[in-house]
Amino acid sequence: MSGHSKWATIKHKKAALDAKRGKIFTRLIKEIMIAARTGGDPESNARLRTAITAAKAVSMPADNIKRAIMRGTGEIEGGQIDEIQYEGYGPGGAAVLVGVATDNKNRTVSEIRHLFSKNGGNMGEVGSVSWMFERKSQIFIDSGSATEDQLMGIVLDAGADDLRDHGGAWEILSAPEAHEAVLQALEKAGIQTESAEIAMVPKNTIKLEGKNAQAMLRLYDALEEHDDVQNVYGNYEVDEAEVEALA
Repeated sequence: MSGHSKWATIKHKKAALDAKRGKIFTRLIKEIMIAARTGGDPESNARLRTAITAAKAVSMPADNIKRAIMRGTGEIEGGQIDEIQYEGYGPGGAAVLVGVATDNKNRTVSEIRHLFSKNGGNMGEVGSVSWMFERKSQIFIDSGSATEDQLMGIVLDAGADDLRDHGGAWEILSAPEAHEAVLQALEKAGIQTESAEIAMVPKNTIKLEGKNAQAMLRLYDALEEHDDVQNVYGNYEVDEAEVEALA
């Protein structure tokens, strides 16, 4: 999703996500396991540090985090988890990236392909749409938490690249390497984040309306509900009213 669409979804689904805390934990545990494969020390593993920060943000118990790290490093048995990115097109020609973590690649690819086709989209080849996105630190803050001048000074000094106004939220974009520094600067200033992740951000967006917008949002929801899906990204913009209508 683009910034505006993603903020609308975050805002309207926050309560629902809180109710699905177990699913959030499952996703984060998989991310910690994958990140820990290259080393279980968060001081020298930036991806693991980011995953642990996200887990702590939703109050995941320290024991859960520790066990996930140990599974990732192989210290305890935890099963093989493969990280895969699928690409495709949604209704209205929107580009979609789906990141999954699975212990059964054949089952997952079949199910993801079915979700695309069932909801007016189609799976693409590797590289078909990924070139339309770039990997960025993406942080959202409720617009009532700080003024533009306040945020500008804090985040730019911490290494952020851009601050965007989404009419209800500020979106802060940075290089992935600056993610932690920007988060720490915001925390030090007492500014709470609504969402913070290393995301695939679209370079350009297309506007979807009416049936295409509703169909794309249904595809997004269907993909997000899949147990193996970690993240869903798209290059589309929809009005907040479209999100509210679907909700």
